[in-house]
Amino acid sequence: MSHIVLYRKYRPKTFSEVIGQEHIVKTITNEISENKIAHAYLFCGPKGSGKTTMARLLAKAINCENRKKGEYEPCNRCSNCIEINEGKSLDLIEIDAASNRGIDEIRDLKENVKFQSVKLKYKVFIIDEAHQLTKEAANALLKILEEPPAFTVFVLATTEPQKMIPTIISRCQRFDFRRLKASEILNKLERILKEEGIKYNLEALKLIANFSTGAVRNAESILDQIISFIGKDGQIKRELVEKILGIPDTFLIIKFVNLLSQKKTKEAIEYLNEVYIKGIEPDDFLQNVIDFIREMLILKIDANLENLKFSTQSDEIKKLVLELNQKFSVEDLKRILQILISAELKTKYTSILQLPFELAIIEICEEK
Repeated sequence: MSHIVLYRKYRPKTFSEVIGQEHIVKTITNEISENKIAHAYLFCGPKGSGKTTMARLLAKAINCENRKKGEYEPCNRCSNCIEINEGKSLDLIEIDAASNRGIDEIRDLKENVKFQSVKLKYKVFIIDEAHQLTKEAANALLKILEEPPAFTVFVLATTEPQKMIPTIISRCQRFDFRRLKASEILNKLERILKEEGIKYNLEALKLIANFSTGAVRNAESILDQIISFIGKDGQIKRELVEKILGIPDTFLIIKFVNLLSQKKTKEAIEYLNEVYIKGIEPDDFLQNVIDFIREMLILKIDANLENLKFSTQSDEIKKLVLELNQKFSVEDLKRILQILISAELKTKYTSILQLPFELAIIEICEEK
């Protein structure tokens, strides 16, 4: 049997398995149980937040053969549920608007809509990245949404709803998906690893959860890559995760920021070159330093360490961070961030990657 990637293997098959989108699940499941299905939905939100998964769950629930009146969960056992789970249903049509964005494709869709569904009660059209439709195609889609057949349901998914024409938005029930919290992603990763029987270090999983930027799909893809590296009998450790993700050792960043706090210009520039010799690109190191100092600034405003990425670190690093943070004021950190962000922008236009970073170090260490 061929390998199934984790984000597909552990994609929610029922509404109860969906994490982090409770407000959307509640509304949609109420509509299903009360048989008040809308003809068009608009799912907005960042990549990996579950828009397509929710669309498929909706398609499955409204077409489930075993679902009784007043219920909303699909059974995942009837032929309709199985076909949708396996991507074999002829009545579930998924369109990628990024590559099918023209008027001709929407005209084909308009012809397809006219035909009764082959097997399912509802013919469901999922249009991903709907904001990428051309103006002509969007207007043609609008005409379809104004007078759709009773047996059709449309789900439009987009990461940029502001680029869609207002008249299409007005024809749909809009739901805004949010980025998931690191703690929610962490719980999902732990469930997956327990199911797979793989050993792990909690700090390593926290690092993956934070690195995934609120997208569970990103976290599952990273986890898949790490499992492939260590094998079924290996153990996921923080050091390995840092190496695979290309994240510099936190001790390197702490030492560098400490040199900035002491205004040791020469030593800081020499240290940057040492980091470069170790194989870490200056622009990558700069990005991590910016992220680190941003966390320090937030820590100044909200002293709850558990709300920050620092919470994934060892007790030793937490202690060092708290001590280092005392050496800066809020104004110091704001000034340093502004200088470093400016340097980051300049790295795109220079042939010497470390030069903008070096100039930033000089400016930061200058006396006010």
